[in-house]
Amino acid sequence: MDPSAKANGKLRALRDLLRAHAPLVIAYSGGVDSAFLLAVAAETIGADCLGVIADSPSLPRQALAEALQLARELGAGIEIVSTGEMADPNYTTNPVNRCYFCKAELFTKLDGLARERGFRAIAYGENADDGEQVRPGRKAAAQFQVLAPLKDVGLTKSEIRALSRIMQLPTADAPAQPCLSSRIPHGTPVTPAALAMIERAEAIVRDFGFRVFRVRHHVCATRPQARLEISPDEMANLETVGETLIGALRRVGYDDVQIDPRGYRLPITQPIPRD
Repeated sequence: MDPSAKANGKLRALRDLLRAHAPLVIAYSGGVDSAFLLAVAAETIGADCLGVIADSPSLPRQALAEALQLARELGAGIEIVSTGEMADPNYTTNPVNRCYFCKAELFTKLDGLARERGFRAIAYGENADDGEQVRPGRKAAAQFQVLAPLKDVGLTKSEIRALSRIMQLPTADAPAQPCLSSRIPHGTPVTPAALAMIERAEAIVRDFGFRVFRVRHHVCATRPQARLEISPDEMANLETVGETLIGALRRVGYDDVQIDPRGYRLPITQPIPRD
């Protein structure tokens, strides 16, 4: 079967699934998957869907503003809820399953909102590729019976990007952008101060023209240090701005700034263990 025809068939199935569960709340972050899900829902069920974005110190202000603007351009209903994972030591101690506590807090808020306003279901943007990876947030989704329509109809990341291009969504080719807490190694506490430093540092890197990168936040003897990872495709640009960029990151408050010579690498995801 033609790949585009296959993806279009999945899109039709997605629309049918959304209609079957309307009215519904969509956990929206502004990323590739949730933006596509909200766009299709807005086209398919209109006012019977509401996008809700979680706001906390782990979400950059620029990302929040861009997500809200996109939702408005889509004509989708959109609201912000403040989440309190930063008050939960299970989250702030930064264990390997940190994402579970974040998602549990989010889905607790969304579940209350849905019940209060008469929505039938909650949906989020897990796709068919995500289903083959260990993701602690999936446990929280299962506990709250949150739907994963993209996964359920078999839409992969590449198909979502392709369909997003057809729909002219600005997120079609956007790089992955997990929360700021993901820049802090497991076991190192997540604090508002650390998240604020990371946000300022990454804004600076972005202002230097880099698109795909991470500022990794490390603490050595209470002193913050940064490791900058730049996409291999963009590493050559460091030849002219590297020293200036390091100086700018030091002024954020980092005692030491190292540029990883290997560049930014996609994280290695662990497959789900099989019996």
